[in-house]
This record gives sequence, structure tokens and C-alpha cells, in this order.
Amino acid sequence: MAGGRIMMHHDVDRFVQLNRALGKKFVERETSLRAFADFAAERSIEHVTVGLVLEWAGGASSPTAAQTRFEQARALAVFLHAEDARHEIPAAGLLGRTRRKRPAPHIMTPRQISRIMQEALKVSGRAPISPLTYHNLFGLLASTGLRISEALSLQCDDLTAEGLLVRKSKFGKSRLVPIHTSTRAALERYLEARNAIRSASDDLFILGHGHSPTRTRVHVVFVRIVRKLGYRSPTGPGPRLHDLRHTFAVRSLEACGSNPQAVLRHIKALSTYLGHVEIANTYWYLEATPVLLKMIASTAEENWIGGAA
Repeated sequence: MAGGRIMMHHDVDRFVQLNRALGKKFVERETSLRAFADFAAERSIEHVTVGLVLEWAGGASSPTAAQTRFEQARALAVFLHAEDARHEIPAAGLLGRTRRKRPAPHIMTPRQISRIMQEALKVSGRAPISPLTYHNLFGLLASTGLRISEALSLQCDDLTAEGLLVRKSKFGKSRLVPIHTSTRAALERYLEARNAIRSASDDLFILGHGHSPTRTRVHVVFVRIVRKLGYRSPTGPGPRLHDLRHTFAVRSLEACGSNPQAVLRHIKALSTYLGHVEIANTYWYLEATPVLLKMIASTAEENWIGGAA
């Protein structure tokens, strides 16, 4: 039993270290996997088996907790099987449908973004401010990578000398977002037109009623525009509003060139800029786009060939 305890816990240690090296906190999953290692050691089992994983998952307090246990133990099995085929990998979805994968982003070209912004100036509204609002709102999302909820929560005095003060982020933390001089100039021009609206609220982006549009309304306007421009079919997939944020992040990383160290340095700053709680969420952009993925693969191949030589 002692051997099984040492072996399985050593495997979990290595798996945890790998994930933390990728920028993940891995706190709750580490606790769960250590409990799984105890569970295996109590049965003197040194290798992951399908039966062991199912038995471990079956002891959870709810179906959701059981699926979480199953997925965590399965991820460990995949890691260990790559080194030792005696570790069995349970088939995905044995305890129900797995969570939907994050959709691949639609990375837009500068020309596409420019056309979207220009088309926004043609949006009809009850007041002349409406098309200007959508034009500048889409431009801000594209140039800063802000979430739509963050942009719509901006107040007029959040435009400071240092940048934009984002007070209502996704996770409740405030941050200062530096902006380019051209972005500042565009916002200041917009403010001149916006201040002509009587009885307007303090919201930075407003429609004719003096308040910011709803997220749903902004999504609807964006989808109508990209369909009109032919970037998205009437029923099929295509650019989404959130892809303005994705595009900003990916173009920012691509600007680092083919130097992996430059990418890694930049991604830490980008994670803070985007307001990510875990840097692992920023690392997703490395594997979500062909250009970055090709760069990573080429670098890995060069390192492997160099090591083999």
C-alpha cells in the first residue's frame, strides 16, 4: 500500500506542477486529485483504471460533482497514459455529455473592422447620437479588447488622463486601461456630440433616451451589420461582438513576432490588460488561432531537433 500511495501521489505532483507551469492556479483540482490518489492507495492500485475512476466518481454527492470528479481523474489518466500505457483512459462522456468546448474565435482583419465601424454610422435611431454611439463603441472594443459589459458600464468621468478606469469588470475588480492617442481623440470627439443630448445620464455611451444601450441591443446591431456586409450568413456562424476582444488579443500577440520569449513576456501584461483572473485564460489565445499555433509548433520542433542532435 505504501508503494501505491507514493506512486500515485508522485504522479499527481507532476501533473499539478505541469498545469501550474502553464499559468493555472489548479487549487481545487489539486485537492480533488490528491483525494483520488488517496482513494487509489487505499486499494493498493498504482495505475489508473476505468473501474477506479468510475468508482471514485460514483462516490460524489451529486451527478454534477460526479462528472467533475470523472473529468479531473480522466485528465490525469490522459497525462499518465502518454508515459505508461498501463494507465487506462476512460471514454469521454461516460457520465453524461461533457461541457461544450469554447468556440473558436473569428479573427477579423483591420479592413473588416473598419467597414463594420463605417456601417455603424448608418444605423437608424431616434436621435443622431445613436449611430455615433455604435461607431465609437465598436471602435473602442476593437482597440482595447474591453468586454461589452465593461464598455457599457463606463461613465463619462472614467476617461482620465491615464486611460480608461474600468470599475465594473467581470470579476468585480477595477483596473486602469491605457488607450492610444487616436482612441482618446475619437472618444473626445464623441463626447462633444454626446454632451449635446439634454437630460443624459452619466453613461459614456448613450442612445437617444440618454442611457447606454443594453448588451442585447448592441449584439443585435452588430450581427445585423456583419450579415449585411457578408461576413456572416443569415443562419450560420460568423463574427460575434465578443470577437472584437478576441481579435485585439490575437493581433497583440502576433505583433510579438516569432520570438516565443517575447510572446510569454507580453502575455503576462496582456492578461492584466484584459482583466483575466487566471493567466491560463490568456494562454487560450495561443492555441485558438492558426498563426500562433503554427509558431508554437515550429518552435517546439526546432527545440526537439536541436535536443536530438
